[in-house]
Amino acid sequence: MSDHIRNTVPMLASPRCGAKTRTSGACRSPAAHGKKRCRMHGGAQGSGAPMSNQNARKHGLFTRDAIAERRQIQALLGEARKLLEGMK
Repeated sequence: MSDHIRNTVPMLASPRCGAKTRTSGACRSPAAHGKKRCRMHGGAQGSGAPMSNQNARKHGLFTRDAIAERRQIQALLGEARKLLEGMK
């Protein structure tokens, strides 16, 4: 009976996606072959970020040094404004 055309045991035994859905539940779709997620949640061919993704490149805009430098520039500009206001 295991060779019956409607044998769904292998399909039901396949690993599930488990991604969080909009309703805060787990996705119950079967995971794509060789992947942990289903085709809708990132397991599809070609999905995901490319190798050496330039979109994820670190730019340094929010490093501690850059933030400190911007604060020093703002302080210097504030002092210059005060000096100009005093000269009027």
